Amino acid sequence: MGKISQGILGGLSGKVGNVIGGSWKGIDYIRIKPSSVANPRTEGQVNQRNKFTVTLEYLQPNKEFLKVGYKSFATKKTEFNAAMSYVLNNAVGGIAPNFTIDYSLALLSRGSLSGVLNGTTDLTTPGQVDFGWGDNSAEGNANATDKAMLLVYNPSKKESVYILDGADRTAGSQSVTIPNTYAGDTVELFMAFVSADDSQVSNSVYLGSGTAA
Repeated sequence: MGKISQGILGGLSGKVGNVIGGSWKGIDYIRIKPSSVANPRTEGQVNQRNKFTVTLEYLQPNKEFLKVGYKSFATKKTEFNAAMSYVLNNAVGGIAPNFTIDYSLALLSRGSLSGVLNGTTDLTTPGQVDFGWGDNSAEGNANATDKAMLLVYNPSKKESVYILDGADRTAGSQSVTIPNTYAGDTVELFMAFVSADDSQVSNSVYLGSGTAA
């Protein structure tokens, strides 16, 4: 049983109802004990867990990409956690309980650097994906020395292959080598730019999906 030693506004030691009191380093404190949850697996809770799971499966293979892409948002949190928060709030769709990721909204990189112009992909060559883009190095805050960030995500294998320090913005193209085991799998394709000194990134763009050759 708890005691109130100095009146209702004084120190509280122990538990009174759902109020718990104590002292830490000479400072009196009180806190409210949360009510017990009769059903910890309500429909809303299950749906939130399912959303969390599908987001985690998408982002886990792309951790190193996110370290660059979400660097500016890693304030009192990791880049990965910043990406989790963004994707959960902006890119999870579908009908409960079968939630899906909307790749067009699920940014793997976020920033103010000028983005990708006319991005294209080609998967006709076995064992690789060919990326292409327009040279917009004279527009906005783009620079000729900006580096391409390219990513090939394989949802069925929950794996990704990526390049973080790729060809210059002016190069207009680059190929990414993928495992032969990807042949016949559907892959999701993304691209962004990072400045030469790693201080700025662009928003990533989703370039669609295709079947790996």
